[in-house]
Parts: sequence; C-alpha cells; structure tokens
Amino acid sequence: MLATAPHPVPSVRAIDVTAPVVRDEASAATISIKIATEHVSIMYGEKVAVRDVSLQVQARSILALIGPSGSGKSTFLRCFNRMNDLIPGASVQGAVCLEGENVMDPEVSVVELRRRVGMVFQRPNPFPMSIFENVAYGPRRRGMNDRRKLEELVETSLKRAALWDEVKDDLRRKSGLALSGGQQQRLCIARVLATDPEVILMDEPASALDPVSTLRIEELMRELRQAYTIVIVTHNMQQAARVSDVTAFFTMAEDRAGYLVEVGPTGRIFTRPTERLTEDYISGRFG
Repeated sequence: MLATAPHPVPSVRAIDVTAPVVRDEASAATISIKIATEHVSIMYGEKVAVRDVSLQVQARSILALIGPSGSGKSTFLRCFNRMNDLIPGASVQGAVCLEGENVMDPEVSVVELRRRVGMVFQRPNPFPMSIFENVAYGPRRRGMNDRRKLEELVETSLKRAALWDEVKDDLRRKSGLALSGGQQQRLCIARVLATDPEVILMDEPASALDPVSTLRIEELMRELRQAYTIVIVTHNMQQAARVSDVTAFFTMAEDRAGYLVEVGPTGRIFTRPTERLTEDYISGRFG
C-alpha cells in the first residue's frame, strides 16, 4: 500500500474513456453506455473508501479495475449492484446509473437490480446441492418451475460457462461442492447467467485458481463480453492486459483515499499512461 505520493496527486475529476471500444466497424455505430457513475464517494462510517469517481462503462465490453490493496476497487465494484448496502456503516453518495436509471434511488428494487447485475466472487461459492439445482436456483426463486424450461436453461447456462461437457452426466447426482476449484467458479458463473443478467461483476475471479483454470476463466470472459458487460477487479496486471478493453487505475496517496487516477483503453493505459502514478504502478515501482 502506498503511504505517501511519490509525485503530485492529480486532481480528481469526471473522467470518461478517452476512446471508444470498437472491435469491428459494424459495432462502431451501436456503441452505448451501459453503466455510468457520477461523483460517487463511498464511506465506511467516517472513513472514505472511494472518493468522487465518475466514469462510464460501455455495453458489451470488459472494464478492469486495478490498483493496490485498499484503494477501493472492490468497494467501487459493489456499488454497481448495491452490495455495499449489506455492510454496516457503509454509505454511498453520488449517482450510479444503469442505462440511465440511478440504481441508488430508494424506489429501485434491489432484488431486480441484482438479477440484472450479477456477481462472481473471489472464491467460488457453490451451494451445497446438485450441479443442476445450483444453476436452477435463481430461476426457481423467480417462479420458473416448468421442468423442460428449467432443463433447457440449465444446459444453456452451463454451455455458456464452458462447463456442460464436463458435468452433463452428473447434473443431479453430483454436488457443486465436489467439483474442482476452476469448475466451481465456472458453475458460479453459470448460476449468474441463468438469471439473465445484463452486467456481470467479477471480484478477482481467478485469484484462488491454478494457472490452467485461470486461463479458462479468462477465455470465458472474452467469450461472454460478446453478450454481456463485464467489470472485473484484478491484481494481475497481465490478466487485465489480456482480457479487458478498458482499464481504470485506483490508488491511495497522502490523505486522498480510494481515488481514480486515470481510465482509458487498456492498450494505452499499459503502454502510454497519462499519469506518472499509473506508470509507476504498472511497472512495479510501487503497489
């Protein structure tokens, strides 16, 4: 963790992605903003964890949040589906807009929000039930009880999570807890996909996995971004460079806790960062 700033701290301001994420000419005309934050600050009691962050996340892209431990990355990630509501003493200021709607509005259904904005945690957390019931859990809670529809949805979700071929013969007789770590994480992704989300949040989804499983998760993220908007927190610089379209760098310096230093296309952030603090972190000079 950075105790003092080795260079002048840049002013915190509303920062937009400096260039659109365009993977082909046909998609250029359909670029849209899925999530936007406006002057978001998050506090735990009197402690500021995230300070005045404004940014945009384009639809069907991957945004990577990087920075040293304690810089507010995970706290910021959780504001997208109001998971911070579950933390005693946490409070959020500013607007978090999902397709233009401020999800911080008290009238917003948090249950529906968390369906639209699913979350995959650092450590796999399958339920102590069969593989099938793990994936069917969310749809069942929403009232889907048609056997054929459930079976089709479970199969589709497991295929999207690149797990179907490995578990199709054990769907009802094998517990999700009996799978390997990498399989468990893909099961958790399938469980999120079964609820038909628009955005998927991933908080260091591969940090507890072996290198082979990590690469499979990364391949899966690249495939899923064709249909979903993904925001990930990672301490792995190589991972951020491999999978993300846009990277946002958070840090701490002096009395400025949890602020956004810069955000932009991943290629530029890793090769030509605007801020010296970003360059120092990416090059390993601190953090």
